[in-house]
Amino acid sequence: MAKLYFNYAAMNAGKSTVLLQASFNYRERGMHTMEFTAEIDDRGDEGAISSRIGLKSDAHLFGPETDLFQVIADHHREQKVDCVFLDEAQFLRAEQVVQLAKVVDHLNIPVLCYGLRTDFRADLFEGSAKLMALADEIRELKTICHCGAKATMNLRIDKDGKAVTEGESIEVGGNDRYTVLCRKHFFEAIEAAKSA
Repeated sequence: MAKLYFNYAAMNAGKSTVLLQASFNYRERGMHTMEFTAEIDDRGDEGAISSRIGLKSDAHLFGPETDLFQVIADHHREQKVDCVFLDEAQFLRAEQVVQLAKVVDHLNIPVLCYGLRTDFRADLFEGSAKLMALADEIRELKTICHCGAKATMNLRIDKDGKAVTEGESIEVGGNDRYTVLCRKHFFEAIEAAKSA
C-alpha cells in the first residue's frame, strides 16, 4: 500500500542527495518516477534537482497554483508512475499536500517529500506543517551544528554572518544566507542579534 512520506531536516543535511539516490534506485529497476522541485528555488538550474555533492536530475516545477494531483494523474495515464519525489516540500501550500495525499490514496502511488521543517524564525512552513499532520511516515535526516550537537535550526544571516531576526518567512539562499545550528546556539545567536 502506498504512503505519503515527509523527510525533513535542517539545511545541508543531504535531503536532495537522498532523494536523487532513492529515485535512481527505482529507475535502475526499470520503474518510472516523477520528480518535482519548487519553481521559487532559483539557486541551481531551472527544472532540476541538484545536490551540493554534484548529483543532478531533471524535475517538474511546482508553484503555488500547481494542481499536483492533476499533473501526476495526467502523467500516470500516459505512463505508469511508480513513485513521486518532491524536493523543497516546505514551499508547498496546504492544499497541495492534500493533493499529494490524494495521489497516494486514489492512485496508489507512493509520494516522498523532502524539505525543511521550520523557517529562520523557528516557525513551521505551511507545507511542512500540513505534511506533519498528514504524512503516513515522518523521518528526520540529521546534520550537525558547529558544536557537534544535532542541528535542527536554520539561522538566516547577513553579509557579516550576523543573525537576521526579521523579514519574510521565505527567502531562498544557500550558505551565504543561512547556517544550521542546534537549538541552544540558534537562540544564543538570536539573542546576540537583538541585543546588538
